[in-house]
Amino acid sequence: MPMAAADIEAMIKASLPDAEVTITDLAGDGDHYAAHVVSPAFKGLSRVAQHKAVYAALGGRMGGVLHALQLTTGVPT
Repeated sequence: MPMAAADIEAMIKASLPDAEVTITDLAGDGDHYAAHVVSPAFKGLSRVAQHKAVYAALGGRMGGVLHALQLTTGVPT
């Protein structure tokens, strides 16, 4: 069963409440998404650590309910 974009956004914001999150359905199938996440919490973290924080927010759904996520992260400017 596909995961809704709103659910992905809600999970990320629950873990990173100050984040700006943009979710795009890349294929229209509910399985392939792009997420752009900008958060002050990422300040001082490597890109890998930023991505790990987002994956942790998704609670192990990557590779299961959520098939593919193209992820970009950053710190507000």
